[in-house]
Amino acid sequence: MKLPIYYVDAFTDQLFSGNPAAVVFSQINDSDLMQKIAAENNLSETAFIREDQDGYHIRWFAPLCEIDLCGHATLASAFIFFKYIQPQKDEFKVQSLKNGVLKVTRKDDLLILDFPKDNLRKYDDVSFVEKIIGTKVNDLYKGRNDILAIVESEDEVKDLNIDLQLLNNSDVRGLIVSAPGTHYDFVSRFFAPSAGVNEDPVTGSAHTTLIPYWSRRLDKTSLKAKQLSQRGGVLYCEDMNDRVFIGGKAVQYLKGEISI
Repeated sequence: MKLPIYYVDAFTDQLFSGNPAAVVFSQINDSDLMQKIAAENNLSETAFIREDQDGYHIRWFAPLCEIDLCGHATLASAFIFFKYIQPQKDEFKVQSLKNGVLKVTRKDDLLILDFPKDNLRKYDDVSFVEKIIGTKVNDLYKGRNDILAIVESEDEVKDLNIDLQLLNNSDVRGLIVSAPGTHYDFVSRFFAPSAGVNEDPVTGSAHTTLIPYWSRRLDKTSLKAKQLSQRGGVLYCEDMNDRVFIGGKAVQYLKGEISI
């Protein structure tokens, strides 16, 4: 069996930055096979898109597990859809297993994700999170899957010394650390060692958590964000009631073929 595969750098307009994702458009729906392919790719996510009479269905796999929601790999999938699958279209609509219908709209050189907004609730174990991140936490929340820790400054986010083993041994899937930005509305980093991703370069799904927090705190609905990983990425964000829009650019790195 031959499967076409694409590698795309998402949330960037330059190769070797942003977040790389693998994209596979095929009819396979075998969870075990998809997990093996994702582990072989060893990227933070591989997206699998299958078409049937109801439209397109998407699933995302990290190296160690299936993921409920992934922004950058959905952005990468839309980029490939618009470039190779249906270039005449300006909307890519997919059905996900746990988060319903997701859309990506092409607007000039931006791809705009339409994702469900996360619901935040206070998280009380401040001392535990401070042990993980090695600095003072000003505010702490739990979203659908991840913890959001707010710290004082951009420099603190840049200089984090995360105890990945302690985080990996906890019941927390992922940890977002964020602060006000110097040149952006807010900055962040994201860590998920339990999924096989010690630090994710640019995390679209984390911004479904970040956008409602910063929109409320800054009293504005349109925000520009920077994820401060080594590769880095820029996200154009909008709070839309129960949804969030997350815009970004993408660049193709590779087009190849899997032989199974």
